Amino acid sequence: MRIVAGLAVVAMLVAGTSTAQADTLDYVALGDSAAAGPLIPNPDPALWCLRSDRNYPQVAAKLLGARLTDVTCSGAKTDDFAGRQFGFVAPQYDALKPTTDLVSITIGGNDVGLVQTALGCINLLPEPVGLSCEARLTAGGDQVAAAIRGWAPEFGAALDEVKRRAPHAKVLVTGYGTYIRPGGCYPVQPIWGRDADFLQRSVDLLSATAKAEAEKRGATYVDLAAVSVGHDTCAKPADRYLEGLVPTTVAAPLHPNAAGMAAFGATVANAVRPAQPSKA
Repeated sequence: MRIVAGLAVVAMLVAGTSTAQADTLDYVALGDSAAAGPLIPNPDPALWCLRSDRNYPQVAAKLLGARLTDVTCSGAKTDDFAGRQFGFVAPQYDALKPTTDLVSITIGGNDVGLVQTALGCINLLPEPVGLSCEARLTAGGDQVAAAIRGWAPEFGAALDEVKRRAPHAKVLVTGYGTYIRPGGCYPVQPIWGRDADFLQRSVDLLSATAKAEAEKRGATYVDLAAVSVGHDTCAKPADRYLEGLVPTTVAAPLHPNAAGMAAFGATVANAVRPAQPSKA
């Protein structure tokens, strides 16, 4: 009888463990360096992707108690979801399964060359000594906006493929942050005011385009620009979520730092949790 009772207890424990495992969110994170967190300690063993163990997918997974497969990779473009980045990194789509419960996606910045655009806006001397990147990039039409419009259908197709591979998953599309405040903060960040506005306007357009494509397909958009207002590259170093041209913490220039990833991860987690009823 004792043996039978013991076996019954073991069976109950195994069943409980299986149920707990079944209830654990299977979370896959796709995306570029804005999700990967380059140079933020500590690095993932896949050093070529410059992926941090303190990036927003890691933060969100811990808050949600989720089982995370993080395939974000610095430098990724949308076509790296299906192709081999650097010629050897497995396609990010390969991480998706029919059993995937949650997917987060941050992509587009490299497709339209936002970092290169920002670097082209540096002016070490105040106006009028130098050349405005806004003037250069909008002569004959806004080149960055045109690139974003061209990217939109590619991103839409990527979302369709995510849904095909992970048909039951909740899909979160994150935008990019508020990198620089209106009018900039020359010379803290050596970018003229009108160029700072042009850069952030371009970032916002990319995020708005991602949001529109997500909403067409029933995906959830997560606004990281609102979260980072007041925590941009012009803020005091201790208040920054995003680093400027010269980082003040261990993080890549023009990318989120550890504090930013913590805030972004909490925002992503909150987008997954069901809304709590308000108390009377």
